[in-house]
Amino acid sequence: MPPTKKKPQVTATEPVAATTARDRRRELLDTAAEVFAEQGYNATTVRKIADHAGMLAGSLYYHFDSKESMLEEILRTFLDELWDGYDTVLGGELGPRETLEALVTESFREIDRHRAAVAIYQKESKQLVAQERFTFLAESQRKFEKTWLSTLERGVAAEVFRADLDVRLTYRFVRDTVWVAASWYRPGGQHSPEEIARQYLSMVLDGIAVRE
Repeated sequence: MPPTKKKPQVTATEPVAATTARDRRRELLDTAAEVFAEQGYNATTVRKIADHAGMLAGSLYYHFDSKESMLEEILRTFLDELWDGYDTVLGGELGPRETLEALVTESFREIDRHRAAVAIYQKESKQLVAQERFTFLAESQRKFEKTWLSTLERGVAAEVFRADLDVRLTYRFVRDTVWVAASWYRPGGQHSPEEIARQYLSMVLDGIAVRE
């Protein structure tokens, strides 16, 4: 009787290793985002990021080829998630006021998830868009402006927002006052992102909603 061939053992070594590598990469990007946000992109070196991560600079190059690639991934991840949330809101066929409320709430959720990335975006995007690899920032900014302006214009047309509302000025006000929260917001604080959005909206909408 011929010897029975042993079946190859199936192990989880490769999937576990891949998961570990992804988790480590995410940790390094989170560390880099904090350093970029605190010290500024130009002042941050690969060595500084490695020091904060508790590793040698040469080891960091095993995961990333440059600080530029780290920053690009940080910003793309933030914007991809932001637009996933915004597109869900915009696809919900909500009224203009409900759309505005949902967009503001989603924005605060993104600040909660990507506070450091938002801070970087706020501080660095004007300089970064001049570089070819960061042109996606300008594209996102144009899309962002169109989304908010069209929502405000719909509200004026539907007589939900005041007829004398300067939509472009209002857009800039809403944009800046929402995203500046990244400078003081800390995840796990006293208020959830949804509660902050609710408080914020109560202040904003009392100024632009039609009074009955």
